[in-house]
Amino acid sequence: MSLELYLDLISPPCRSVYVFAKLNNIRFDYFPVDLLRGDHHSKEFEAINMLKTVPVLKEGDFTLVESIAILMYLIRKYRTSIYWYPPDVQLRGLIDEYLAWQHEGIHIKMQKFLWSKLLIPLITGQEMPKERHEEILADVNMNVQMFTDHFLKDKPFIAGNIISLADLVAVMELMQPVGASYNIFMGKPKLNAWRQRVEDSVGPRLFEEAHARLLNIKKWDTSFLEPSVKEKIIAMVENMAK
Repeated sequence: MSLELYLDLISPPCRSVYVFAKLNNIRFDYFPVDLLRGDHHSKEFEAINMLKTVPVLKEGDFTLVESIAILMYLIRKYRTSIYWYPPDVQLRGLIDEYLAWQHEGIHIKMQKFLWSKLLIPLITGQEMPKERHEEILADVNMNVQMFTDHFLKDKPFIAGNIISLADLVAVMELMQPVGASYNIFMGKPKLNAWRQRVEDSVGPRLFEEAHARLLNIKKWDTSFLEPSVKEKIIAMVENMAK
């Protein structure tokens, strides 16, 4: 029974799953899902995941559709190195604390920034109102500072002296603004040193491979987008501008 992963590497949760599987030599069949083209709204994909989200793990009749659940499943099934999710309950507590906070605290903030700074103007030709974009940027900077002060503190990694699942998930999220040519690590020595340690642990080649789609998204040709997809994006613009 083969392991199938449905991913779009523009998505940080997808990158986390992809990199984790690669690092741990977990064999999988890779099925690309182009979110920007609206592949996740197709009837074929809805038959796989009615929530219309990625990543998706499928193994025969068994399916998981949340990235943290997928990562935990891979850790347990493949008995990966203990540093990803160590048996020490306090270290696990630090990892769990970040994973519980990251969706609201980091993921949503970074995604809003990428959309407001790059994707919305690219797709619609409309710039976000300057005041709204500045509010989104302020949220990004505030929560990045929270991440640095509370979760990282003066440690090399979130759970101490070695990389863990929390660091992998965090760095994938924090790279998102870089796709919009905003280097969130610049002028933040502690944060940038942590990012470099994580990248070194992952390996520069794999790190670059995982981020190639994100970092080249500025060259994306939007002319093929169907009107229904553009309508959804314009509705998103209106919602984000409020």
